[in-house]
Amino acid sequence: MASYSAQVNVIHKKFENAVKKAKSKQALNKAYSIHKKDHEALLKKHLREETVMINKAKKKLE
Repeated sequence: MASYSAQVNVIHKKFENAVKKAKSKQALNKAYSIHKKDHEALLKKHLREETVMINKAKKKLE
């Protein structure tokens, strides 16, 4: 699995390419909305993984 930073870089590269290709305000808004959705999903997944890691560490300390 790719690291969180690598995944963020992929998302940003897709967004930057979409902004460069955009020829209207609507296209820019759509690119941003997709970018935001991708970011939110990635962050949610990342935080879930970290929570699991923390819970495992807590169980080892008990």
